[in-house]
Amino acid sequence: MIALVDCNSFYASCEQVFRPDLWGRPVVVLSNNDGCVIAANKEAKALSEIPMFEPVFKIRKQLNDHKVTLFSSNYTLYGEMSQRVMNILKFFSPQVEIYSIDEAFVDVSGMKYVSLNAYGHRIKETIYQYTGLPVGVGIAPTKVLAKLANKISKKYADVNRNVFCIDTEEKRIKALKWAKVKMVWGIGSKHAKRLQNIGVYTAYDFTQLPEEWVRKNMTVVGVRIWNELQGRSCIEFKTMPKPKKGIGTAKSFGKKLEDFGMISEACSYYISEVSEVLRNQKSCATYLQVFLHTNYFSAGDKQYSNSITVTLGVPTCDTFTLISEAKRALKAIYKPGYRYKKVGVCLSGIIPREYVQGNLFYHPSRFDKSQLLKTFDALNRKYGKATLFSGLVGTRVKEWELIKEDRSPRYTTQWEELLKVSC
Repeated sequence: MIALVDCNSFYASCEQVFRPDLWGRPVVVLSNNDGCVIAANKEAKALSEIPMFEPVFKIRKQLNDHKVTLFSSNYTLYGEMSQRVMNILKFFSPQVEIYSIDEAFVDVSGMKYVSLNAYGHRIKETIYQYTGLPVGVGIAPTKVLAKLANKISKKYADVNRNVFCIDTEEKRIKALKWAKVKMVWGIGSKHAKRLQNIGVYTAYDFTQLPEEWVRKNMTVVGVRIWNELQGRSCIEFKTMPKPKKGIGTAKSFGKKLEDFGMISEACSYYISEVSEVLRNQKSCATYLQVFLHTNYFSAGDKQYSNSITVTLGVPTCDTFTLISEAKRALKAIYKPGYRYKKVGVCLSGIIPREYVQGNLFYHPSRFDKSQLLKTFDALNRKYGKATLFSGLVGTRVKEWELIKEDRSPRYTTQWEELLKVSC
């Protein structure tokens, strides 16, 4: 049996944990640069005038009229709260597959003499007790059915108190007949439309199709889903995430920039971020891409975009080497006279660190920076992101970084932003 544990309205709930005065009130979280609504709690979702992914400037009046509390995205806080949830889940099972920032699969197959429904409630209550985050728990014999059980746990929360277990054949059939085919995990809109065109409207209808038809029209992926809905586990349980094949970041500036020095500092900052991720998974990158562009939606500005990919002499995870290469690449594509909106970097050709081969025609620095980088990472993990950084990043981050006027404090990762309690 597999449990899917999914945090309810995760981003908004993280904000409410540290603002108990907001429980029961509408809360939304905005995208980078406070552009549009990307997350909302159930109270905000109930307001039809506030659709998801709508630009804030279009619905500012509605937000004010309904007294909706806005938060700029605070990914540092969300990531740390997510890690707390995942650590709690490991107390309930040694087999935990982190599926996304707010959900994970938990192997509970060894619980032969325990009520799985009661175990699900225990998981839910422990997470709420330790973190303040509400979650839904769906338990079933397969991953696809667990996803479906989780949807039912939230849809009928008043009845099942956010926990639903498909532990009998009767419950499985009932759940399949309830679920629309487009709700099934792994069936996209294109396949859902094709299935509806042949009279397949529910998950149960889908399981009644011949396996040959599914294989021919939906490939082996569709067959796996078809089997999983029938209670036969086909999707592998992955407790160790695979190393990333590409690592990149690109964020819009808080304002349009013309100054090459400022853009170069932003580019160096992003390189510092991605190289740290690279080192955390003990990998090195072979290729580095840098891209730059103006705001396509600004009719009053001249438009320009360009990108360049360079092959590194030797695959590396060295922040200083990567910054040097990135600045050289940025200089090659930068053109003066334009107001730039975004710069981005991407590392690819990623290989395990122990597989790196030397280059007869490339002479790296004699200074071994591995211990220095290890110290960098250790201090930043202990004292917070960017506590220690390369001087090439500069000190003008606040002049180009994303707009985040309504960002909450990073309560759990920054000493100066710890929650203060008055007695």
